[in-house]
Amino acid sequence: MNLPMIWFDFGGVLSPPLRDLYLAYEAKTGIAPEQLQDAMREVARGMGLPTLAPVELGLLTEAEWGRRLRSALARLHPGADLSRARLETFGEQWFDGVTANPVMVGTLRHARENGFRVGVLSNNVPEWEPYWRAIIAPAGELDCLIDSCRVGARKPDEEIFRRAEKEAGVAPGDCVLVDDLAENCEAARRRGWRAVHFRDNGRAVAELRAVAAVPSIL
Repeated sequence: MNLPMIWFDFGGVLSPPLRDLYLAYEAKTGIAPEQLQDAMREVARGMGLPTLAPVELGLLTEAEWGRRLRSALARLHPGADLSRARLETFGEQWFDGVTANPVMVGTLRHARENGFRVGVLSNNVPEWEPYWRAIIAPAGELDCLIDSCRVGARKPDEEIFRRAEKEAGVAPGDCVLVDDLAENCEAARRRGWRAVHFRDNGRAVAELRAVAAVPSIL
């Protein structure tokens, strides 16, 4: 029996939880998570898109998105101090000081060492690639990378799963997604994939063992 290919999300799986990243950004800039998320939603709403879709699909450059974020923050939260926020080069400041989730990076590496093909399937931004690639460098080589901004589709849209299958040369039933968002896991299952909803390291490792027979590293 062929081993399935395991696809890991970056944000919230291979990286620290998103709530931690938002709090770290607040410490760097003084912008509260709810303020930043309000502005992100406002920029996307003006384009009729989900919150981060404008940059995750490469429809706006990081610089233009940052300018729109700054304008939205000033309008929605006029008392906010934006002087420390480098919004036009958002990724550099967002990822500064961020380190990988060591258990999930170790799990990816461990899976590959045990004969599984491994990939990253992520909604991400072109200008942010140097930063997140450096964060997950300890994971080693990937068999495949599917990035929303490169393929023009983002999770939970079915097209990104179809593109992943085609790029890797695998059938839906031979894919397992590890993702921190339930809607992405549900979309993967509708496509015929197996999925592990990441909530914490221990449960994710146990579920990977159950659904894909990945030997535990814990």
